[in-house]
Amino acid sequence: MAGNGDMKAHESTYHSVMGLLKWGAVACFVIAFGVIWLISGK
Repeated sequence: MAGNGDMKAHESTYHSVMGLLKWGAVACFVIAFGVIWLISGK
């Protein structure tokens, strides 16, 4: 865990990672939807 006053750095890294995971999940959903749409042939 963050120690010695590194809480600001830890919090910044945490928010960056959570943002990356959130947008990565959105991107995966969009890609999966596109693949399903292509496979369905409609």
